[in-house]
Amino acid sequence: MAESPRTRTSGIDRSLQLLDVLTETGRAMSAYELGKAAGAPVSTVYRLVDELVEREMLSRHENGLIWLGPRLMRYGLQYRASIDFYAEARREMRHLAEVTGETVQLCARDGNMMAVIAMVEGPGHFRVTSDVGTRVPLNWTASGRLLLGHLPENERIAAFTEAARPSATGKADTDAAQLARQSHEDFARRLAIQIGQSEFAVACIAAPIRNESGACAATISIVLAERQAEKRGEELAKAVQDSALRIERAVGYVEGAA
Repeated sequence: MAESPRTRTSGIDRSLQLLDVLTETGRAMSAYELGKAAGAPVSTVYRLVDELVEREMLSRHENGLIWLGPRLMRYGLQYRASIDFYAEARREMRHLAEVTGETVQLCARDGNMMAVIAMVEGPGHFRVTSDVGTRVPLNWTASGRLLLGHLPENERIAAFTEAARPSATGKADTDAAQLARQSHEDFARRLAIQIGQSEFAVACIAAPIRNESGACAATISIVLAERQAEKRGEELAKAVQDSALRIERAVGYVEGAA
């Protein structure tokens, strides 16, 4: 007799659901809240939480709330170290921040979101709210558009259809077809600029970092005050493009070889 397909969610899947919920919400939660958000039986969640806390995949605060555990950092750091462009990108980010005086970020795609994976703050007084670990919808930022720019048109449209969300400023485009066109154009010219789409009075000037196959593996960007972007836009655009090219060459990307 053929074995019937499994309908119960495995312990691994449930564990990943809990980790995903905490990552998405960005705050500590009670086991009951976790269960509700994951759609899992409370008894199962309590058991998994205890096991994951014991293994340092989760941590339990003094008030009983649950948060991500220190073991995840070890995995994340090891994964990040394995990214070919990361070490070179860090050097280039420091250089770019020094010569421009502005904050520099390295961003990558995380599903339907753009994630800030590294940042070097400029020496000025301007500070951005998007620190390392920040995740925002792909349509909110210049980097988000670039990260999809190398994909075929149908894949870009499908991705933006699923990912696009209105921004707090109301300026982020949510039209999937328009976003798909813009992302391809931005990627082709190796430059994307957005002003005030995700944060009021904040601008971003980004360039793609292409891997050996020519896909956008990450972006390097300058995040600065809107007035500075309008004043120094051409200068900063060239600086960020030059930095992206140096990173690409260091990790083996050759123009026209993809």
